Amino acid sequence: MMPAPVSKRPEIRERLAGKAALITGGDSGIGRATAIAFAQEGCDVAVAYLKEHKDAKETQALVEEQGGTCLLIPGDLTKAAHCRKAVNSVLKEFGRLDILVNNAAMQQPQKEFTDITAAQLEKTFAVNVFAAFHMALAAVPHMKKGSSIINTTSVTAYRGSGHLVDYAATKGALVSFTRSLSAALMKKGIRVNAVAPGPIWTPLIPSTFKPKQVAEFGTDAPMGRAGQPAEVAPCFVFLASKDASYMTGQVLHPNGGEVVNG
Repeated sequence: MMPAPVSKRPEIRERLAGKAALITGGDSGIGRATAIAFAQEGCDVAVAYLKEHKDAKETQALVEEQGGTCLLIPGDLTKAAHCRKAVNSVLKEFGRLDILVNNAAMQQPQKEFTDITAAQLEKTFAVNVFAAFHMALAAVPHMKKGSSIINTTSVTAYRGSGHLVDYAATKGALVSFTRSLSAALMKKGIRVNAVAPGPIWTPLIPSTFKPKQVAEFGTDAPMGRAGQPAEVAPCFVFLASKDASYMTGQVLHPNGGEVVNG
């Protein structure tokens, strides 16, 4: 065959060495686990968060334990100006931006659909969707060929959720955003993918659900348990690395075995 197929991968060692990543919502949960995993792969990390300073400093310490550098950027990601400021802070600190992880999110369960207020609807979309748009708009002009954008969506984008209608709708929007942005940035050589976790044990769960729901959280997954943030983080590492060089517009599904329609 001319040319011959490439069957052997390059030696894998610190797959993200020399790169810089900006992770929104990186102060806890999946974002924290991803920050730690990136640091283990040799990546400099910036964590953008709202105002959970104690949690953010814990993330910073955990990243530094891995020998990495962690820049903390507090502020409201629903504001376009702050997103531009966050990107500029990363560029000033690390001199580059190779990976953007849009992970910040909120959810507010409601027993009845009609209990969702206009204010809740607007806030949920602002945090979960608009912030991802603002971050991408600020980051893309500074990202070079080979860079990667990874959005955190959810299994609820595929199967829905009767008590999280607005949240599920935002996660569905992120799936479409991922696919569309991947097409828009194809010629620039910037890959755009997503991760759609199932039930993952993060601080968002006890802070938004009732005790009985928290106690049973994840037991309805095929594996019979909730996943851990550290079980999701490798998906982000893979998508950010050259291992995923032929993947864009795709979604990975660490969800405990639930089969969803792509």
